[in-house]
Amino acid sequence: IAAYGVARRHQPPTYFPYAATLSLGVTLEPPERRGRFRILGLDGVETEATEAGFVRVVLGGTAARLRVYRIGGPEDEEAGLLIFARDGTSGHGSYPAGRFVELVPEGGQRFRLDFNRARNPFCAYSSAYPCPAPWPGNVLPARVEAGEQYPEAPGATGP
Repeated sequence: IAAYGVARRHQPPTYFPYAATLSLGVTLEPPERRGRFRILGLDGVETEATEAGFVRVVLGGTAARLRVYRIGGPEDEEAGLLIFARDGTSGHGSYPAGRFVELVPEGGQRFRLDFNRARNPFCAYSSAYPCPAPWPGNVLPARVEAGEQYPEAPGATGP
């Protein structure tokens, strides 16, 4: 960023090819934790959140349970339901710390979890943003080759 005396060439984000099999219908299960707490959001800014519950997915033949947070203050009627997770591509094609994906409402407790919409936190592109940690338990053993990619460091090798 030129304002800080550092000239960086911006590269537009790249994405894995669209994978229809990674757009899943899920049901939101009840939360384990009640009450509000503070977390780092996608943009690295501390914000209020509540645990909205969990969703279950099967990827690569392995079942996983992912924690879902509602990000935003109590007065925010449009607060999003987000999952921040790592998967088998973390550090090998996607951002090492993990990626965010938002649940899209389908009615009732049903949602669309579309990994093709997974995106990197802001810290992936600038050290000016603090990097959030994946939420407890949100690790998928399978490779989720969908959504935003992240270039590996020069000289890095695959898994």
